[in-house]
Amino acid sequence: MKLKNFHITLVLAFLFISQQSIGQQLPKGFVYVAEVIPNIQLDLRYSSYNNFVGQPIKGYQKARCILSTQATEALKKVQLSLNKKGLGVLIYDSYRPQQAVDHFMKWAKNTNDTLMKQLYYPDVKKKNLFKKQYIATRSGHSRGSTIDITIVDLKTGIPLDMGSPFDFFGSESWVSNTNLTNTQIANRNLLQTTMKQFNFKNYPKEWWHFTLRREPFPTTYFDFPLN
Repeated sequence: MKLKNFHITLVLAFLFISQQSIGQQLPKGFVYVAEVIPNIQLDLRYSSYNNFVGQPIKGYQKARCILSTQATEALKKVQLSLNKKGLGVLIYDSYRPQQAVDHFMKWAKNTNDTLMKQLYYPDVKKKNLFKKQYIATRSGHSRGSTIDITIVDLKTGIPLDMGSPFDFFGSESWVSNTNLTNTQIANRNLLQTTMKQFNFKNYPKEWWHFTLRREPFPTTYFDFPLN
């Protein structure tokens, strides 16, 4: 009897540890991207201090990359296509809970907090971030099929030069920007054409931002945290 109880305890402990390593139970229709695309590279900024706010964002309790199943399968095709060229996908952000968007809104309204201004929005007044549509009250990321990505060289592990950093608020990051070197233009074109090929549409003011066409949750804004 004691031995049986001991075995049950071991099984329960194993299940608990396994669940902790995988993360939370996701809503139906969502997956952990790294479990579907094992060689995907991640640089998930919002769970760290390395972002335009300068502190971890509410809801990003761990550096987890979550997307809808459909978006993940489409992204897998992007990855396979780039891999043939010795390149790959690097993800900066994926699913974003509404509480994180609320955190951005609260931060944007505090015009005295300009800690990261010189790195991320040197030429834009903080009070104009909403007006210029760099920050919104609702984000496509919260619907689960929007991602922020770039392309990385698989040999060096270094992202390709896109002419501006991720999350840089300014015309330098617009998809239509042509004030770039030939290499930067070529890199951006590769990213844009590859994403379009596999059913993603861009956001004109951010070269890194893409949303799956015919996304599965077009009107639902989720708020479960990343943990």
